[in-house]
Amino acid sequence: MFLLQFFVSIASVFCPCSGENGLLHAYSPGDIIIGGLFPLHTQTNRSRIHGPLSCHAYDLQMFLHIQVMIYAIREINQRTPRVLPNLTIGYDIYDTCGDVSFAIRAALQLLKNQSDPQRCLVPENFQAALPEPRTKAVIGERYSEVSIAVARVFALSSVTQISYASTSELLSRKFKFPTFLRTISSDEHQTKAIAQLVMRFNWKTVAIVGSDDEYGKYGSDKLADIFAGMNDLCVEFIDILPGYFSKNNSQTHVRMAELVNNINKSSAEAVIMFTKNTNVDIIMEAAIKHNLNRTWIASDSWSTSTKVSALPGIERAGEVYGFISKRNEVPSFKDYVLSVFNGTTDAILEHYLSNYPLCSNQSDENRESNCSLPSSQEVSKQCLDISCLAEYIDQHGSYNVYLAVQVIVEGLRRLLKCDNYQCKHSHKFTASELLVEIKKINFTVDTTQIFFNPDGDPSFGYDIVYWNMVESRQHVHIKTIGEYWPEGKIKIPDDLVRNKRSLVVTVYNCSKTCTPGQELKKQSKQCCTGCVPCADGEFSAENGEKCQRCSVEMYSSPQRNKCLNKTVQFLHWSNPFVIILTCLEVFGIIVTIVFAILFAIHRSTPIVKAVGGYLCFLELFSLLVCFCLTFSFTGLPTAGSCMAGLPVFGMAFSLCISCILANLLQILVGFNFDTKLESWMKKLNQPVAVVIIISGIQVALCVPWLYFYPPFPHREILNMAILLQCDKGSTKFFIAMLAYNAFLALSCFLFAFKGKQLPDLYKNASLITTSMLLFLIIWILFIPIYINLFGMYKRAIESAAVTISSYSILGCHLAPKCYIMVFRKEINNQQAITEYIRKHYEQNNMAVVRS
Repeated sequence: MFLLQFFVSIASVFCPCSGENGLLHAYSPGDIIIGGLFPLHTQTNRSRIHGPLSCHAYDLQMFLHIQVMIYAIREINQRTPRVLPNLTIGYDIYDTCGDVSFAIRAALQLLKNQSDPQRCLVPENFQAALPEPRTKAVIGERYSEVSIAVARVFALSSVTQISYASTSELLSRKFKFPTFLRTISSDEHQTKAIAQLVMRFNWKTVAIVGSDDEYGKYGSDKLADIFAGMNDLCVEFIDILPGYFSKNNSQTHVRMAELVNNINKSSAEAVIMFTKNTNVDIIMEAAIKHNLNRTWIASDSWSTSTKVSALPGIERAGEVYGFISKRNEVPSFKDYVLSVFNGTTDAILEHYLSNYPLCSNQSDENRESNCSLPSSQEVSKQCLDISCLAEYIDQHGSYNVYLAVQVIVEGLRRLLKCDNYQCKHSHKFTASELLVEIKKINFTVDTTQIFFNPDGDPSFGYDIVYWNMVESRQHVHIKTIGEYWPEGKIKIPDDLVRNKRSLVVTVYNCSKTCTPGQELKKQSKQCCTGCVPCADGEFSAENGEKCQRCSVEMYSSPQRNKCLNKTVQFLHWSNPFVIILTCLEVFGIIVTIVFAILFAIHRSTPIVKAVGGYLCFLELFSLLVCFCLTFSFTGLPTAGSCMAGLPVFGMAFSLCISCILANLLQILVGFNFDTKLESWMKKLNQPVAVVIIISGIQVALCVPWLYFYPPFPHREILNMAILLQCDKGSTKFFIAMLAYNAFLALSCFLFAFKGKQLPDLYKNASLITTSMLLFLIIWILFIPIYINLFGMYKRAIESAAVTISSYSILGCHLAPKCYIMVFRKEINNQQAITEYIRKHYEQNNMAVVRS
């Protein structure tokens, strides 16, 4: 070990490129060279003021990623049987410091025709038209923004670039980046995975923190687009921070203060952080300082960051869920590190050992204290136990680097047509030929099958991780709790999902769930939701779901938590009002039949003749029809019952009134002694013609009504019921029918009133006057009640009006005649009539002489 450290000290003098003020560089010769771009230092001293650049913030994981690449190449060269017989693979690896300028500088160096490990600068006479480079493929870079820059450079010579960590979806666009491939999933899938997690946990409000670089800007924009399509989720704010920010920068302090203030004021249940891990360090330190205690969703850039998880007081920042590409261990790499790299050396390893010497013979207590590097990660002489270094090996970035080497080697094997003994194809090939073969590979490394889709992306899923800060107080345990696959499948423990969904109210969300019958709605704050009762006719079953309308045949319960079937309303036979009406109608039918029998028995008596003779039977028939029709207004409306209601009543009642009117004309003609009027009055005294003409007019109105616009059953949708009733079909015909009957009744009333002075023993005219007046009053009262009444009792009022109208004729006109037939038989003869007429004229001093 002392010899190794002595060699490092000599190398640091003679290798001007190996240090933080230049491109730190490791090179190993070989028949085929694979390039490497790694941000061994993650930050530079770049500022707005022009000046020399230097790198700082040493990243142990990047150092180990470089060693994985060197280890994988070493294993390929030493494997038995050989994968590439008689050929050795070399490497040319550069530290890009995570900076575009440094990375482009290294990329141009890799594209030189002849590798020169001692020369870091591009020659002044460098031309755009590059000769075939010695480097045939490059592994790197880590950051998407840097990969995008160097991908354009490598495309000039068709050099395959395989990134182990750049996830920006922009790099999948082959028209722009035809030579770029990667061994990690695209951010397109990661953003969908984050959205799936948000939905599974029933989070309603989130905040997004990104950065102004290709990785952070794309991820933030993509998430915003996905969330915009989710109706029940609100993005409270999106904060895009600078792509690079330093602790010592005054602007960084201002932006951190603004971000902390935004998070403190927000109601977001989760803060999604989509930016590079170096920026996360500063953000989480601010979160710890201000005890934000939020729920964070980490993108793959920092979801397993040992540096962030090791920050003192990290539990005060809150709980962390994250996504990381499918992980695996690099076979035997940990043993390789524990063996102090198996005696191998390279410039980057020498640089590391010069700044972090390996410790030996330490106690367990000292070894544990030395396992954490200073948070600044600046160069120091602190020693680090080799077992502690092995703890920094990750299972995603390291394995992705390992896969990248295996992919390139498999492409070479296919291109050179190698078996275990020889390669049939000459090792003189172009970078373009290798690119074609690499794109076509489909093979399995250990248990991982890898192939590239047309966009150059593998079909890998993600592990969902959780930072367990409770089980171990000493350090954060990052454990895998689920997984996501590009097909859109997400797997999370059911008990964890139930626990998250069962939260009713959180500190940062005004209301998580509501009681049934309420929905979550935004209120005062931008994304603050509260429980709002559903409106009448709407329901919300549970969990504050959006209120939905009930179907037209249903209504919402008083609690608005479900829909109930509306009751079907119509005039039931069991209704008390209907029972009373039915009794009156049955009684009316019986009385009508009894009256008809009495009139038939006494058909030859004067009183029957006084009522119109045979016309009274037609009158009684029409009344019987009217009483029977009243039953059509009760029960479930049908097409037949609707048509048999008012239209048939109009015709039947007009027939009844026409009989009465014909009878009145008979009385007026019989007692009129005006010789001037006698001739034309006698012409009018044609009962059959009068009945046919008067009732025929009503028939002419009602038949077209029934034929063209017949009444029909109608469903009226009410708030809590469905009303079944008859629609009139035509309001105009209905009004015409009532108006004509009213006109007939008024005509009868006038004729009867005129005939009240005649010597009528049986008071026929007076009784008709009363019945017609009663009929008119009934229908005058009926019209406003009918117009203003709504509901099933509307048909009951129709039935009542028809019944009372029929009783007005039956009781006022015909009942007195039946009374005389039964109880006053002494006046039911011709002699009584003659005597009554004589006395009438004697009292009026009138002498009547008739021939």
